[in-house]
Amino acid sequence: MIKSSRREHERIHSGEKRYECKQCSKTFGYSSHLRRHERIHSGEKPYECNHCSKTFSQSSSLRAHERIHSGEKPYGCKLCSKTFSYASSLWAHERIHNGEKPYECKLCSKTFHDCSSLQRHERIHTGEKPYECNHCSKTFRQSSSLREHERIHSGEKPYECKLCSKTFRHSSSLRAHERIHSGEKPYECKQCSKIFSDSSSRRRHERIHSGEKPYECKQCSKTYSSSSNLWAHESIHSGEKPYECKQCSKTFSYASSLQRHERIHSGEKPYECNQCRKTFRQYSSLRAHERIHSGEKPYDCKLCSKTFGYASSLWAHERTHSRENPYECKL
Repeated sequence: MIKSSRREHERIHSGEKRYECKQCSKTFGYSSHLRRHERIHSGEKPYECNHCSKTFSQSSSLRAHERIHSGEKPYGCKLCSKTFSYASSLWAHERIHNGEKPYECKLCSKTFHDCSSLQRHERIHTGEKPYECNHCSKTFRQSSSLREHERIHSGEKPYECKLCSKTFRHSSSLRAHERIHSGEKPYECKQCSKIFSDSSSRRRHERIHSGEKPYECKQCSKTYSSSSNLWAHESIHSGEKPYECKQCSKTFSYASSLQRHERIHSGEKPYECNQCRKTFRQYSSLRAHERIHSGEKPYDCKLCSKTFGYASSLWAHERTHSRENPYECKL
């Protein structure tokens, strides 16, 4: 036994790989490595999780999986004490501290902390979307995007606000919602110093200054400043309304419209004015209301330069120039 272990060890130095796979001729230094490899061809998964019956081809994969159930995070960062379930996650995290980005895209030279981030990025260039929804056949670049999408079909909302018990499909939506309670707006526009509770709102706002409309409809070439506006527009062509209200079965083209509609049933008014504590169902209604306090009139008539607090007021005013009278009495 001691001699055989020594012989196997000596192969590290000699580079000898005497164990060959009969299927693909790949060679290995250890018989155990060959056995693990052969399971790729056979599909054998002899290691089963006692909690959920999921099976694995390697015992190490089973042990790593079991940490999902136990919550164990044995790999600790020495610089910030953050802990991880997997050694690979720790290694990727440590590169945040040292700034190392060893994985480079061969097409655009962008670099990444870990291999999986590079693989996800490369799909932007190739257009590959390998993850397909079993319900509607929509495809995604990332498995996480598929999991989030599947919650549309299942109705699952696993992220709950501890202050008001509201639930969300996405952790990012929960974080943005929590700032409604805290009033935190950490994202500032460098052009006009306007602040926002989430980075995506700031990015959308910045396009007002730049005029950028990066999202284009493939049907009619119309362009939009946000992906959500493009998705809403595309439903005009497709007629698709995948979001259904469970209370009254009304359907909507996009999730945000369903969420706003659901507040009619629940009576929820989550948006509160910091000046007078009046509450609103929609964030846009709160913004419009806040102009009463601030005196802001962002809507400008191009014909006479008169300004208005609301878009609807501008539209009504413009009719005085055009002489348009679109409202007819039926009596």
